[in-house]
Amino acid sequence: MKFVVLFFLLFSSILQGQELSLSNTLPLNADRFIGVDQYNHLYFLKNRILHKQGTDGNFVFNDLQLGRITSVDIINPLKIVVFFQDTNTVVLLDNKLNEIQRINFNMTSPFLNIGAATTAGNNSLWIFNLDSQQLELYNYTQRTKKTVSQPFSGQLISMVSNFNYCFALTPNKLRAYNVYGSFLNEIQVSNYDAVVQENANIVLRKDNTLHLIVDFSLQKSKKLSEPIPLNLPEMNIKDLHLSKELLYIYDGKILHTFKLTLPNKN
Repeated sequence: MKFVVLFFLLFSSILQGQELSLSNTLPLNADRFIGVDQYNHLYFLKNRILHKQGTDGNFVFNDLQLGRITSVDIINPLKIVVFFQDTNTVVLLDNKLNEIQRINFNMTSPFLNIGAATTAGNNSLWIFNLDSQQLELYNYTQRTKKTVSQPFSGQLISMVSNFNYCFALTPNKLRAYNVYGSFLNEIQVSNYDAVVQENANIVLRKDNTLHLIVDFSLQKSKKLSEPIPLNLPEMNIKDLHLSKELLYIYDGKILHTFKLTLPNKN
């Protein structure tokens, strides 16, 4: 009987969601909040210009000829990945937002038409090939690519990565791959419109609600946790970022920082 009561209490707490504690708020005038890197530098977009602010100073990057910035990956602050889908180009930046290298995928052989580009490590990028609808690893030093996934059904909504994993969100599925090109896991989803990650942990956005999946990169043969709702005060979730167990939520005016305590899976 005691076991039944304990199980019921545990199951009820999961259904109720994971608690978050607010640790900081900061007024921010930005078109898009990008994130906070491991050195606590803040990144955002304003008037098509990338800004970096922190203890090392304030830096900016812009190249209006490349069009609007589609995405910025700050997982490696020494080699920031800026993707311009309008011109099919990636620009790599150093920690002062100086250009290191420019990769024009219109000039690759064969031509690559990409819809997303994020960090993969080892002089490589995760890219999503729009023509084949497949996830690929592109080594920009050797100018070679490796196909990782089968063709996706449905539009790529969001893609995030780190040095070990890549997570791809489509209208019906969230998939995980490792840097060796192995498929790790997938889950059926519906109506999620954004994903952020830290290590192997995932936060998904649906309208103005968030759900957590712990260790989504587990091999498919192992049991995967169901998405856990995150208990938030009522707010507009415009942009979000996850770093060092801190969840950053930008509502369009204020940057809210929440402490996220991951549930114990044991």
